[in-house]
Amino acid sequence: MDRLENAVRPYAWGSTTAIPELLGVPPTGEPQAEMWMGAHPGAPSHLDRGAGPVPLSEVIEADPERELGAATVRAYGPRLPFLLKLLAAAAPLSLQVHPDLTQAAEGFAAEEAQGVPVDAPHRNYKDRNHKPELVCALTPFEGLCGFRPAAEAADLLAGLDVDGLKPYVDILHASPENDALREVLTAVLTADRDEIAGTVAQAAAAAERRSSADAQAAPDGQDGPHGPYGPYASIARHYPGDPGVIAAMLLNHVRLQPGEALYLGAGVPHAYLDGLGIEIMANSDNVLRCGLTPKHVDVPELLRIVRFESSPPEILRPEADGAEEAYAAPVGEFRLSRLVLAADGRPQTLAGRAPVILLCTEGRVLLRDAGDGSELALERGQSAYAAAEDRLEVSGEGTIFRATVAV
Repeated sequence: MDRLENAVRPYAWGSTTAIPELLGVPPTGEPQAEMWMGAHPGAPSHLDRGAGPVPLSEVIEADPERELGAATVRAYGPRLPFLLKLLAAAAPLSLQVHPDLTQAAEGFAAEEAQGVPVDAPHRNYKDRNHKPELVCALTPFEGLCGFRPAAEAADLLAGLDVDGLKPYVDILHASPENDALREVLTAVLTADRDEIAGTVAQAAAAAERRSSADAQAAPDGQDGPHGPYGPYASIARHYPGDPGVIAAMLLNHVRLQPGEALYLGAGVPHAYLDGLGIEIMANSDNVLRCGLTPKHVDVPELLRIVRFESSPPEILRPEADGAEEAYAAPVGEFRLSRLVLAADGRPQTLAGRAPVILLCTEGRVLLRDAGDGSELALERGQSAYAAAEDRLEVSGEGTIFRATVAV
């Protein structure tokens, strides 16, 4: 077992207080958006086995089978197949989708053949892997996930009474649903930027008016204190004139309570808006953006990847699995579970022969390797890595999340 030192990424959308508060350190005044726990080459965690801090990626490369276990190496190669993050959003992230395995492999090969540098700002595929992900709320958490039914999206747009949105409303009412969603998103993203900026500005002003009226009429309504238009008014304040504001109105708005989670598969458009959560994903950088960003938007490739089908967001709640509570996800690269420990409870054994990252979010827990008897205490905000061969027991009083491989 090894305590981890983790990098914090200062993206502009990050909260200045949420991660420092969890870690028990003073805020720096700068945004602290994500804390990465894992072996991703962009910001690997470090550990010290007596010779000074070493990147976890190097530890794994030195002896993959010991660190990852034979089953993980057979399934995913000699690398940690997941990345765990703390994510603290104080402003909306970009609206985005991720490719499936086949699309990622094809896209990566095509850009390699074209000689596009991996770090080029217009590069879509940084690797050959897919990027399914799951986010679990630690505080109330808001996001967008998947397409609304076309008729529902039409009603939302029509309620703003903006002339520039009326053609989209007509398409959403008249066409078969999947075709309508494709046609409207294509029209929004390929429109003349100056022209659609005016429509976005009018839609934003109307959303502000509707949001204020809804807050006064029903401050405790099920859509929140600012009604169905509040999230989009907020998005527009952060991204004035961005066509992604209209694209966002095609998506379901989701509110998670602490302990609830969302799974996001390939081709599902989504964006996180506000809150602190734990995010776990396959170890990939492949993102295609739809809007709410100054970064590159490759519309033709995006339209190839997006799944144009409406579906209500499925909110996941942890299900008992022995002493743990696990979040169901249909992938093998990762498994996320939660363990709530009581002070008078017995030590719990964590089953499995795969690498593990543990994050303490409440209280104080004690990790013990049943093989060699070594122990490591984790306070709130601290994390640890254990190799596949370690046999872990946990005790104490607190909450820990366990990330591992579902092999």
